[in-house]
Amino acid sequence: MPVSMKKKWVIAPPIPEQVIQELRDYPPLLRQLLYNRGITDAASARDFMDAAPSRYDPFLLCDMEVAVERLLQAVDRQEKIAVYGDYDVDGVTSTVLLVQVLRRLGANVREYIPNRFDEGYGLNREAISHLAEMGVRLVVTVDCGIRSPEEVEHAHSLGVDVIISDHHHPQETLPAALAVVCHRRPDNTYPDTNLAGVGLAYKIAQALLSRRPVPGVEAEDWLDLVALGTVADLVPLTGENRKLVRAGLNRMRLGYRQGLVSLAQAAGVSLPRVTANEIAYYLGPRLNAAGRLESALAAFELLNSDDVFQTGMLAQRLDDQNRERQKLTLQTQVQAEALARETGLENILFAVHPDFNSGIVGLAASKLVETHYRPAVVGQMGEEFTRASCRSIPEFHITEALDACRDLLVRHGGHAMAAGFTVRNENLPELIRCLREITNQALGERDLCPTIRADAELRLSEPMASLMPMLDLLQPFGQGNPEPQFISRDLRIIRAKPVGSEGQHLRLTVADKHVFFDAIAFRQGEWASRLPERVDLVYQFERNVWNGRETLQLNVKDIKPAGEPD
Repeated sequence: MPVSMKKKWVIAPPIPEQVIQELRDYPPLLRQLLYNRGITDAASARDFMDAAPSRYDPFLLCDMEVAVERLLQAVDRQEKIAVYGDYDVDGVTSTVLLVQVLRRLGANVREYIPNRFDEGYGLNREAISHLAEMGVRLVVTVDCGIRSPEEVEHAHSLGVDVIISDHHHPQETLPAALAVVCHRRPDNTYPDTNLAGVGLAYKIAQALLSRRPVPGVEAEDWLDLVALGTVADLVPLTGENRKLVRAGLNRMRLGYRQGLVSLAQAAGVSLPRVTANEIAYYLGPRLNAAGRLESALAAFELLNSDDVFQTGMLAQRLDDQNRERQKLTLQTQVQAEALARETGLENILFAVHPDFNSGIVGLAASKLVETHYRPAVVGQMGEEFTRASCRSIPEFHITEALDACRDLLVRHGGHAMAAGFTVRNENLPELIRCLREITNQALGERDLCPTIRADAELRLSEPMASLMPMLDLLQPFGQGNPEPQFISRDLRIIRAKPVGSEGQHLRLTVADKHVFFDAIAFRQGEWASRLPERVDLVYQFERNVWNGRETLQLNVKDIKPAGEPD
């Protein structure tokens, strides 16, 4: 079993005296945790801890007024509307949300989610032509469209109006759509720029229902979908996102949406206690499996249905697909690793093969980044085009790199750390050369090393009774609001054994003085044969419930011999 890459440990700086005074109403550790998350005054702390639903006016978003006016006009005229989404969880939840809200308003509306394998990401001309032939006169995109100017022009030529709702980074020139609702526009005035696609769909729903109220219907009825899509899309759980997700989790726990009830049962998740972590690791992957292997319509139907039998069947289908996805992912990761080594482990890694499943390549790219701490591109080469996913590291903005190579690409888009593109096969070698040149310039000869950031050092021998309730106040955890991590030093190893089908994980019992803690270290089974008697650990606390008894255990993120430099 290969030894994992050595990581650099960084401990957050101690809280300044001025901030201590500002946050004096909170226990010392909680003060430090708040400070580590950029909270330095009492008002910000109260807002963060309370996380009450945001009241930002949706009409602060550019073009929202135009979008709402046109949508309500289409409702009144009974024009056919299509909500055009993406095939990932963010896109699917956005589509369900807006379709359901428009139907409550009396709209003649249908969903459209492109097939990853036949159509690729985003708007495409064939789909628009098909919708126009069906009589659709208004297309509303969710989670896509911001980089589709030619497709928007094609829609106009067919007499179809387009409203774009997208949270991705726009190009220098916006598509000539009737309205472009995007908080990343250069002329944006909206207070928060980190909403997911489903967050923008929710703001449209808020705007529609404020102009045309429906008795017994509130935009908040769809906050469970907002939480699901926001967490799954890995946008920062700060600002408005944090507020929306916390409120959405509360609604999700009430079990109003039968599709989520069935999905949680299939995933072995207790819905009344569901957390953001469980969305990220259990619910989200199952919904994504539909779009990765076949069609995302199964995920749409699951979340859109109230029928117990139908949702049960769909949830089981998604669970089966997720198992198949896991097997396929592992195979692809092994092959991608071999190809990356063949082409050279440089500042950016490439693995392209005709046999790759285009729905899996992003997961394989993430694994390459995890293993080598380099940006990675993994793609499926078809007869004419290669479709690829990119994953990156904090030191390198992958979408900006693709922007610099846009003349070679058919389409592309994404975020700083994740992106995708389509390229003609004849342009692939030049694209690889271009991206290598850009990464070499940006990263040079830097000794790139993953960094593990810890919030504080703790002695495990200290009393822990109040710790978990304190940490719960910081939930939900995710991008931008990471789960607190701690360092404890000079711990004695009581027992250790590899676990898992191939011994890839490590189960431990450690001691600090006379206090013992059980621990699990995922994907660190290689330590089993070489553990010293004493170690330093970076870890997170987690609850372990067994036979109705709850104990604290450590989820170990990294291990090193006691006393070894950080």
